Amino acid sequence: MSDVERRVRPDKATLADAVAERFLAAVTEAVEERGVAHVVLTGGSMGTTFLEALGRSPNEVPWASLHLWWGDERFLPEGDGERNVTQARDALLDDLTVAPAGIHVMAASDGAAAGDVAAGASAYAAELSEAFGDALVQGEVPAFDVVMLGMGPDTHVASLFPGHEQTRADTVSVAAVTNSPKPPPERITMTFPTLNSAREVWLMVAGEDKRDAVRAASGSDDRVAHPACGVHGQAATVWWLDEAAAG
Repeated sequence: MSDVERRVRPDKATLADAVAERFLAAVTEAVEERGVAHVVLTGGSMGTTFLEALGRSPNEVPWASLHLWWGDERFLPEGDGERNVTQARDALLDDLTVAPAGIHVMAASDGAAAGDVAAGASAYAAELSEAFGDALVQGEVPAFDVVMLGMGPDTHVASLFPGHEQTRADTVSVAAVTNSPKPPPERITMTFPTLNSAREVWLMVAGEDKRDAVRAASGSDDRVAHPACGVHGQAATVWWLDEAAAG
C-alpha cells in the first residue's frame, strides 16, 4: 500500500487544471512504457470539471492508446443525463477528433441487461476479466494506471456506500447495488479489490460541504464505515483537494 499524499489547490477550477496536468503526464508515461494506458474515470461535478479542464489543455492526450473505464454507473436508460458516461460524453468525449482505444461503458437499464442490474454487473466483470484476467481479485496487480474517484459527504466512493454489503466484497470485481441511499437505487460499482488494483488512486474532492468527510475518511481505517479510506494505489494514493475541502 502506498503512502497518502495531499495536494491542495485554491479552488475547484485550479484543482481540476492541476489534476488534468498530472493525468496527461501519467498516461503519457504509461503509453511510452507499455504502449497503452487504462484509466478509471469518475462522474459527478468534479469528474465533469476535470474532463472540461483536460479538454482545454494545450498538450496532446494520447487518446488512441487510452482505455477508459468507469468506477460506477447509475443503472438508467442509455443517454440519460444522470449517467456518468453521458456526462463524460457531453463534457469532452463527443468532441474528440481521435477516439480512445476503448470506451468501456457499464450497462444501461434498457440495454442487453434487460433491466437486470445484477446481469449488468456480471457483464462488466466479464469485460474486465477479458482485459486483465483474474488479476483484479487475486492481487496480481497493478492493472489500471490511474483510478479517479470523487467522494460524497458520507465518504462514499464509486457506489460503495457506508454500511452497505458491497463494501465487504472481496471476491468479485464488480457488484450490483439495489438500495443506494442516493437516487437512483440501482447502480453498478467496482469493488475495493478492483479500485485498488491501480498504480495510482486519486480522490478528487472540492467544496466546504466535503470538509467533514475528508477529515473522517483521513482519520479512519474502517472501509465499511468510511469507504474513502479503503481505496489506495499500489504506487501512489493522492487526495486532490481544494482549500474549502481541505479546511
